[in-house]
Amino acid sequence: MTTYSDDFLKTVLKRTRRIAVLGVSLNPVRPSYYVARYMALKGFDVIPINPGHVGEEVFGAKVLGSLSDVEGPVDMVDIFRRSEHVGPVVEEALTKFPDLQTIWMQIGVINEEAAATAAARGVDVIMDRCPKIEYQRLFGELRMGGFATGLISSKL
Repeated sequence: MTTYSDDFLKTVLKRTRRIAVLGVSLNPVRPSYYVARYMALKGFDVIPINPGHVGEEVFGAKVLGSLSDVEGPVDMVDIFRRSEHVGPVVEEALTKFPDLQTIWMQIGVINEEAAATAAARGVDVIMDRCPKIEYQRLFGELRMGGFATGLISSKL
């Protein structure tokens, strides 16, 4: 597992405002759907990208077909694709967004070559992590029930 300091992850999440989510699903039980939805609910400007759903709407935004279809800059590209498909995504992101700050590869997505390409351009890279999980963990939003939070009634 790739390790990142909590300070680094917090910095990335605090500076990020606009996220292009590549591979977003319109199926609410899929991780790419609920991660993107969560980030949108937290105030991030989420741009859903999936060539199979172009023009459809999800959490108030139109689904685009590719990163090239995005108007304006983005701070982060969050990638829901298999590791072997990440290289061209990173190349497209670096070409399209000259001021891109972060490439974020979801849990299970690791591509060292693509990461090195992005890092060589000064872009921070996070692999094998989920921004939703990290946001919840780092900003105190993980919910624990019962004994862990002291919510068990003393009358039991």
